[in-house]
Amino acid sequence: MIAGHFGLAAGIKAREQAVPLWALMLATQWLDVAFVPLYAANIERIDIIGGGAPGYGNGIIHADYTHSLVGAMVLAFIFALPAAWRWGRRTAVVLGAVVLSHWFLDLLVHRHDMPLLPGAPAGTPLFGFGLWRWPVATATAELALVLWGSYSYFKAATVVTRAHDLVRLGRARLAAGAILLSGLLTLALSVLGL
Repeated sequence: MIAGHFGLAAGIKAREQAVPLWALMLATQWLDVAFVPLYAANIERIDIIGGGAPGYGNGIIHADYTHSLVGAMVLAFIFALPAAWRWGRRTAVVLGAVVLSHWFLDLLVHRHDMPLLPGAPAGTPLFGFGLWRWPVATATAELALVLWGSYSYFKAATVVTRAHDLVRLGRARLAAGAILLSGLLTLALSVLGL
């Protein structure tokens, strides 16, 4: 759901223009950013289904700290703190909500591997609707988020930019195109298992 997260961030930028796009893009991936050092330290891990090569949705993710609901809430709060200091309360709330949205989007695609509490004991219920079992449906959902986010961003940037300011209009179109192309490339790489 990497591309889908980015698409959501672009769509949020269209509605919350004061929030920096780079901060939204980082916020939407913050749980995965926190996951990487824990994965490297073997605290969180990914088990490949069927023992094959990693692929699009082909794993059970044991990310009990970064991808538990409470862990995601804590990471959202940690991300929002410096944003509140730098850009104010509204931007901090938006960025915190975008961090937390990662958990809810992952809930749609993950198999039953997402806990509510970090480090929950064995036997505690795990959640996930498992859309990854149907890669075409998952890719379609991600593509829809990428297209919606890119279009929303382009539309908002074009409206804000005065028509006679061709330089700003060109930059808005370039940014929207970059969001669309990077989203499509990210989705293609994910589907190919790269």
